[in-house]
Amino acid sequence: MKLKLQSIPWGRYVLMTLGLSFLAIAVLFPLLNIFYQAFANGIEAYLQSVTTPEAHHAIFLTVLITLICVPVNTVFGILAAWVLARYSFPGKVMLLLILDLPLAISPTIVGLMFILLYSPTVGLFSSWLQVANIRVIFALPGMILTTLFVTIPFVVREVLPVLQSTGWEEEEAAQTLGANSWQIFRRVTFPTIRWALFYGVILCTSRAIGEFGAVSVVSGKLINETNTLTLHIEQVYAEYQTIAAFACASLLAILALLTLVAQEFLRNLDVSRTVDAAKSRSAGNRRSELFKTKPQRKSAKV
Repeated sequence: MKLKLQSIPWGRYVLMTLGLSFLAIAVLFPLLNIFYQAFANGIEAYLQSVTTPEAHHAIFLTVLITLICVPVNTVFGILAAWVLARYSFPGKVMLLLILDLPLAISPTIVGLMFILLYSPTVGLFSSWLQVANIRVIFALPGMILTTLFVTIPFVVREVLPVLQSTGWEEEEAAQTLGANSWQIFRRVTFPTIRWALFYGVILCTSRAIGEFGAVSVVSGKLINETNTLTLHIEQVYAEYQTIAAFACASLLAILALLTLVAQEFLRNLDVSRTVDAAKSRSAGNRRSELFKTKPQRKSAKV
């Protein structure tokens, strides 16, 4: 009896090697290089780079903008997703397209848009801003507005599909039983969308922390005034402070890695909960079927 030699799947191995090589060159090696350059002169040089007054102010400003933008976009995202999922109205498709605009427009163009709107010299609302003595461009309000704009779609796009797939039968049943709007949201809607909501909040936070293009246009890059962490990295790198630039960049890399870990954790948790719920439903269905068939067997014996 002749043994048939199995052919080695060279094509599969070649594709895997090419894919892993591309990921290593495009993602892994640059990421490792950030930490290598950051700690090239030792831990003391690293700590000195991230503890300067300029770095402290940049980190504080980045955290402040994130703490303002993420809650606002979270509330707006929930409301927008709920309205889009529960109601049909003229212009619904146009509203969806508008919500996707921040993903399609370059952040630099977004910054120029806000300059044309709020600049004290050429802005559309310049006269009103001068009368009210409000400074938007080259100040914190402009940075917050641009960050709000570029982070709008994330919560909406994560929550909307979940609401569309679940329907509103449970919400109508709760309303029929006398529940108010807050009770319906807290006990019916939120448990359904919570994992998608957390996932959207993580993406929104990551984008707010790492935003560069739009903020760089409207901020003016004023040291200790309007320099976020990404702008501070660009500034110190342009001044040939390589260790300081890579040290601050490593902070953003750590935040990005934590974001990926949180995303994977939530995804696995959501999958496990879905599997457990499916198992419990199937077990309940089997018990109900056995309960229905049991009297029939007794009657057959009689």
